[in-house]
Amino acid sequence: MSLIYSFPPVATPAAHTLILGSMPGSASLLAEQYYAHPRNLFWPILGELIGARPDLSYPLRLHRLTSAGIALWDVLQRCEREGSLDTRIDSQSIVPNDFATFFDHHPTIRRVFFNGTMAETVFRRHVLQTLPPLPLRYHRLPSTSPANAAFSFARRLEAWQLVAADDNNNEHQDSST
Repeated sequence: MSLIYSFPPVATPAAHTLILGSMPGSASLLAEQYYAHPRNLFWPILGELIGARPDLSYPLRLHRLTSAGIALWDVLQRCEREGSLDTRIDSQSIVPNDFATFFDHHPTIRRVFFNGTMAETVFRRHVLQTLPPLPLRYHRLPSTSPANAAFSFARRLEAWQLVAADDNNNEHQDSST
């Protein structure tokens, strides 16, 4: 197993939405880019939602995200994993990112979207209890990973519409789907 590290967050002080993955896969780590695997549907979905299309340069895709008020990060700071699958993460090696500091520096974030079950599970198990009460809404979305073959592109795109939806309701809600 290899000890691997995630990337720094992509965020501006004005971010209102945070999308969390678990840990970058091998293709992403090699490319030093979030969601670099060519079959991962993250960028095609965000392309449909906010214009962050996969054919754009990586810096331009990140600019489109941040311009839309979306921050991007991973739950894990580091872990040991063989290969790219979340199921191969050694649970004893998990070290989460510092979310208390992140949310302190990004106080306008109100929505957290988990890109798949593992991101949500690890966040709830290793992060949530370390945070002060925050006015955040949590939503689990179907993973954009090619390993999530049970969901078609259309089904994932429909679920991910929440990310681009106008969100004027500031009431705390925990709606994992």
